Amino acid sequence: MMHDPLFPVLGVVTDIRTDTPDVKTFRVVGVDGKKPFIHIPGQCAMLSIPGVGEALFSITSSPTNEDYMEFSIKKCGCVTTWLHAMEPGQQITIRGPYGNGFPVDTDFAGKDLVFVAGGIGLAPLRSVINYVRHYRSRYGSVDIVYGARSKDDLVDYAEIIEEWSKEEGINVHLTIDNPQEGWDGHVGFVPNYVKELGFDTSKTVVMCGPPIMIKFTLAGLLELGFDKTQVYTTFELKMKCALGKCGRCNIGDKYVCKDGPVFRLDQMDQLPDEY
Repeated sequence: MMHDPLFPVLGVVTDIRTDTPDVKTFRVVGVDGKKPFIHIPGQCAMLSIPGVGEALFSITSSPTNEDYMEFSIKKCGCVTTWLHAMEPGQQITIRGPYGNGFPVDTDFAGKDLVFVAGGIGLAPLRSVINYVRHYRSRYGSVDIVYGARSKDDLVDYAEIIEEWSKEEGINVHLTIDNPQEGWDGHVGFVPNYVKELGFDTSKTVVMCGPPIMIKFTLAGLLELGFDKTQVYTTFELKMKCALGKCGRCNIGDKYVCKDGPVFRLDQMDQLPDEY
């Protein structure tokens, strides 16, 4: 039977990894032990705990992973608090995938890529990065700029150090906001670090993070000489239905859940100034 994203399916949390003091990564399969459904990098899914509520989260595992799906979730509300209290073996419901994804097979193909992330913003980009790693010959060089408040707040740190940073053609640039004992890497905010690194303006930029980080990083990229058509980012608003029906995530004539969450910078210019 063909999967219908309108209907939730029962899922099982098979593994829970603690990434930071307030971020955990949940590995989910269907009750049949298989991946619940296919998706493309950048898409999201609704996770629900019956009787508690549901919320939309980015799928952080790559579509190339055919065995399970992963979600890196920050504890920040009712649903996430319940999720953080779960143990492996417990069940949830999951529906999706929703939204558009990153154009990994079209606009990104053959390009040199720069990924820019702040805090939990690495989670949505992880699926894209691992997709690019899987199909490495389809892309040019890869730079990853990632920052957080402290070393302890860097999500997927072990994967970054043990895998990403050791691959040929991938350059990882980590930074934290303030000096910290035991940290000998770069110290400073992500927007300033991007300007300091001074990337070639022929590259394609993909970013995700706090709105203030995105705002100043975009300004810095334009100052360096990047064109708006070269920069992709994601929006995050409160979403209820994920179908473009409830209007919670409406911006002008767009719905973040349906028309996003991925937007190109020149597309953002068409949205109301208040966003």
